[in-house]
Amino acid sequence: MAGNYLDSSKNRRKPRKKSSKHFFSRFFPAFASVILMGFCAFMLVLTVQTLRGTFGQTATDPLSTGGEQLSSEPTETTPVVDMEAVEALLSEAEGLAGGYDYLGAIELLQTLDGYEQVSEITDAIDNYTQLDSELITYNKMDTVTHIFFHSLIVDTDRAFDGDYDEAGYNLYMATVDEFEAILQQMYDRGYILVSPYDVAYEVTDESGTHFVYGTIRIPEGKTPFMMSQDDVNYYSYMVGTGDGKNETPIFADATGDGFASRIIIGEDGYPTCEYVDADGNTLVGAYDLVPILENFIQEHPDFSYHGARAILGVTGYEGVFGYRTKPSYEEALGSEAYAQEVEAAKEVAQCLKDHGWILASHTYGHPAYGDISAERIATDMEKWLTTVGSIIGDTDILLYPYGSDISGVAEYDFTNEKYTVLYEAGFRYFFNVDSKVYWCQLTETSYRAARRNIDGYRMWYYPEKLSDLFDVDSVFDAARPTPVPDITAAGGK
Repeated sequence: MAGNYLDSSKNRRKPRKKSSKHFFSRFFPAFASVILMGFCAFMLVLTVQTLRGTFGQTATDPLSTGGEQLSSEPTETTPVVDMEAVEALLSEAEGLAGGYDYLGAIELLQTLDGYEQVSEITDAIDNYTQLDSELITYNKMDTVTHIFFHSLIVDTDRAFDGDYDEAGYNLYMATVDEFEAILQQMYDRGYILVSPYDVAYEVTDESGTHFVYGTIRIPEGKTPFMMSQDDVNYYSYMVGTGDGKNETPIFADATGDGFASRIIIGEDGYPTCEYVDADGNTLVGAYDLVPILENFIQEHPDFSYHGARAILGVTGYEGVFGYRTKPSYEEALGSEAYAQEVEAAKEVAQCLKDHGWILASHTYGHPAYGDISAERIATDMEKWLTTVGSIIGDTDILLYPYGSDISGVAEYDFTNEKYTVLYEAGFRYFFNVDSKVYWCQLTETSYRAARRNIDGYRMWYYPEKLSDLFDVDSVFDAARPTPVPDITAAGGK
């Protein structure tokens, strides 16, 4: 039809006038077809839309509302957040913040992808930012006091039973009741436990390697202090029958003097203690400094700066943490049982370190280093490194037995042969015993400080020297025999 209607240009004739009837007769069928096709297309789209509205659109439907493609996947602006993960992160951050580590808490919260869109996270960050701004820098780092204890007396009836060891226990030990009261009073007075690594540490800069004081940021009115415990070994004479000086290891039984017998790992993964009571029952719980202090910090996290715990000093001549790991005990125990003792001690050491406790040397045989030669110190320290260092791992802290320092007030340097021996063995922190509230010495190569013994002797004879820490009259255990004997009545610890 089109070929009949459209002529070539050279054969084109002048068109005739067409009537309307003729025009519609030619074009109406094509026009009607277009209209019909459009109407069908419209109805098809409308039907599809209706059906999709009824049965639901797929996630990738290009005809979804607004012409935008819907997706179950998170986008950059609307991340999908696992609220369980958020709660876990908030809990962990709260633990850091409880010990004044607000910046650490903020940094942790910011590790969550898309944290800016989670109001719980941003609110916590704002809160920690405000709390951090309220901290002040403690500017008297050379005045941080250091207190220490020996094993705590659990059963005063057994410890103070009139035998040969009573005088020593009365002089050098504190009871569980006394320790708990001391913690509470120091907490109430605003003391905060810090680590020696918070107080001072070694740095390397353009001037070389040397020690500097650290930076401690705490609330105004708070006072930092350090704590340690000597002889965390649970010696034979304390827990059973025998002095442990022969080659037969002594384990805890009902004949002990009322002390914990060893540190173990509790069901909750935290270090705790075993204790054998007067009836021979083995109990598990807070029977010495480690679990008592751990429980106190769990209840009062603001008593510990950035998770600090105490320093634990161990000797080597019987074993570690109540495990009979002295090498010469292997013959009496048998190789398998001895290996189990060593492995158990290693596991406890790792558990302690994992929870913030610092392990230190208290020498191998507990000699007074100030009274022996450099050669004897080297021999004793070699034994310690071999038999104890192999169990607890590396340490750079030495707690002097009897507080017997290798030097007077003169600074440590390498003209002192004893210091050279100890430095080459890896030690950088040295703690003696002194009655002063604080005393320390910072050199290029070490940090040295005094410790204050908290025991029957100090509380009975010099209560005024402890008045900055707690009220002795209210702490002193009425079960102690008085008067407390003179210091010459028993050997020093």
